[in-house]
Amino acid sequence: MSTAQTTSIPAIAIRNFTEITKMRLSISVVFSSVAGYLLGVENGIDFNVLLLLCLGGYCMVGASNVYNQIIEKDLDALMDRTKNRPIPAGRMKVNAAFALASVLTLAGIAILYYINPKTAMFGAISIFMYVSLYTPLKTKTPLSVFVGAFPGAIPFMLGWVAATNDFGIEPGTLFMVQFFWQFPHFWAIGWFLFDDYEKGGFFMLPNGKRDRGTAIQVILYCIWTVLASLIPVAGVTGRLYLTPVSGVIILGLGIWLIYYAFRLYRQKTDKAARQLMLVSVSYITLLQIIYVADKFIR
Repeated sequence: MSTAQTTSIPAIAIRNFTEITKMRLSISVVFSSVAGYLLGVENGIDFNVLLLLCLGGYCMVGASNVYNQIIEKDLDALMDRTKNRPIPAGRMKVNAAFALASVLTLAGIAILYYINPKTAMFGAISIFMYVSLYTPLKTKTPLSVFVGAFPGAIPFMLGWVAATNDFGIEPGTLFMVQFFWQFPHFWAIGWFLFDDYEKGGFFMLPNGKRDRGTAIQVILYCIWTVLASLIPVAGVTGRLYLTPVSGVIILGLGIWLIYYAFRLYRQKTDKAARQLMLVSVSYITLLQIIYVADKFIR
């Protein structure tokens, strides 16, 4: 074996790992958990716990993504955006992927359990719902998005539970915010990737069509997302509180989000849907930053 071939093996392994665990997505999920932890912590940041949360969170999300790609390997081969993933492209065997997913699952649960049992429990629920419920339902019914919103909303609240070893109104509110946000975000993706999803037989839009009815539901869920985001301003969510100034900023972000939802309603184009998706990602990221900044600045 040549030197070039030998040195390329680690590079290929790293590429396969980052792709099959969806590194960018997994890091964004870990970011949500970190935000939740910073909101929940009371007596100073424990950087050991924070590191364990990042590692355990990445393991759990990465495992979910690997299991998903094992189950959908034949469908992934049919779609342009997924046909070059490690399994359908032939760069990774199913057995190797399953071994990786199993190791990540066990490591993730163990790490989160070391933080506290409740964190491990919610992490395990998340991976179970994503793999056993959401993934098989994607080819059966548009309600898969509703089911998938549950594991998708857990990371934000998971951080709070990791910090407090408690589940109450505060992490419940964080869960609600990210739960409502899932719908316009994934429906926007389902809209501009409609043709590709159709090749794989996935049902992602509520009406199954890129039509007025779907666009109206996108607007409604954007509104509910913004309203849920503003609840902490009212002072009814325990230790999770937002100052009126931060509330005004979040309202401005919400108007921005809703504006792009209305643009999708008016234009009904793939471009408008892609723009809404990008705005939705910016919204949830900035929202979490504002929540954390509000706590530490006031």
